[in-house]
Amino acid sequence: MSGALRGALLIAGTTSDAGKSVVVAGICRMLARRGVRVAPFKAQNMSNNSVVTLDGGEIGRAQALQARACGLEPSVRFNPVLLKPGSDRRSQLVVRGKAIGTVGARDYFTRRQQLREVVADELASLRAEFDVVICEGAGSPAEINLRATDLANMGLARAADLPVLLVGDIDRGGVLAHLFGTVAVLEPEDQQLISGFIVNKFRGDVSLLQPGIDQLTGLTGRPTLGVLPFADDLWLDAEDSLGTVAGTPVGRPAPPHGTDWLTVAAIRLPRISNSTDIEALACEPGVSVHWADSPHQLTSADLVVVPGSKSTISDLEWLRAKGLGEALCTRAAAGRPILGICGGYQMLGRRIVDGVEHVDTEHGSLPTVVDGLGLLDLDIEFADPKIAQQVTGAAGEHAVHGYEIHHGRVHRTGDPAWLTIAGAPEGSAQEAIWGTHVHGVLESDEFRRGWLTEVAHRAGRPEFVVAPATSVASVREAQLDLLADLIEKNLDLAALETLIREGSSGGAVIRTATIGSN
Repeated sequence: MSGALRGALLIAGTTSDAGKSVVVAGICRMLARRGVRVAPFKAQNMSNNSVVTLDGGEIGRAQALQARACGLEPSVRFNPVLLKPGSDRRSQLVVRGKAIGTVGARDYFTRRQQLREVVADELASLRAEFDVVICEGAGSPAEINLRATDLANMGLARAADLPVLLVGDIDRGGVLAHLFGTVAVLEPEDQQLISGFIVNKFRGDVSLLQPGIDQLTGLTGRPTLGVLPFADDLWLDAEDSLGTVAGTPVGRPAPPHGTDWLTVAAIRLPRISNSTDIEALACEPGVSVHWADSPHQLTSADLVVVPGSKSTISDLEWLRAKGLGEALCTRAAAGRPILGICGGYQMLGRRIVDGVEHVDTEHGSLPTVVDGLGLLDLDIEFADPKIAQQVTGAAGEHAVHGYEIHHGRVHRTGDPAWLTIAGAPEGSAQEAIWGTHVHGVLESDEFRRGWLTEVAHRAGRPEFVVAPATSVASVREAQLDLLADLIEKNLDLAALETLIREGSSGGAVIRTATIGSN
């Protein structure tokens, strides 16, 4: 970048999972490699994939990855408002990292002014401290029914006078219509801030797309700054739940070091949280991980993982209704490996007492006391305050690290502990069943390798050999560098710099008329 670069930019998307998060991460890493002091910002996120910051706050996982791209520790400043859906109608509201209650759409509407002030304060603080702030929108700015309460898209762009680049996923089809239509439905003042487009996940010959891009420029007066190619190697830290459809693989595993593969089925719970826990397993050569939501998908798997849940009792009811609870009990009786993480761990116990809130279903309010699957000798009670903290400890001779986000407490257990966290026993290890409240523990490389060796033994896979040097942190860094390489090679960096430095008025071709105006 030429000269000192200062400014901010908003990356919006035509849809959820259009590529906003990865584009922001790629731009952040590209700028950081060039010596720019850059920070990410997402005013409001809606996700059950969160991480815990050093000071015990929660932020969306994508913002933690973007912080890493910038060479920064995750901070609640980068994602001041987080919504964690617990049902179709209500979400837990997390402000500046702390849960302050649950809200519905109408409740959220009444809080909009307070939240706008929180967002404005944090963004102003970041812009004063860093050279560049790259902001990420939420969902799509074309959700015009939500415009009045918008904190993260055009509401943020208007309030902070940010130029906006709109990302569209061509892999879904209809990307040119998505880009044009998104701009067209916006009100004129919002349209003026849309400064260009980025086409994401393109496969094939770009020259075949160029006529369409030229026509889009003619129709909108806005340039396309680049076409990013589809990259098979980008899959780690996938925040959006759209990527966790049952039956789909996680990652692209390298061939095994031995002659045996190890297969993993991860149950796709309706209110799954921190689904990215299983990605550390998918980093291992010879470990094949798939999402599952039916009993037959568990039958052939060497290991079944029951991941975290934002609504443990509701998801436990679903598990039973789908026949998955019975399938897990059959596995346990046969001594076949099962791992439960956080909410999944709680489901494996004998009893759950919900003292925080009742969960409503179509059949009425669920009871506050329910039976678990009984695979572990464990009683859980939900209580306030919510536990959110980073933790370190050990499993035998191996160091472990991770984070906890849960209301559930172990009220009683008769199981041997699996881990030692801060000197205290944690989790359960009973024959071929393991459980823990700690997210991210599988990213502890030496621990993961030793545990997978035991899993393979119990699963009857004697020829499975754990790779000696897989590093999840190194895989993550390599993916961030790949993102930055894609940005550098495929985006118009001069135009990008101009937008950051000069705002929407500095765009190469910014049309003064609005689409649809006469």
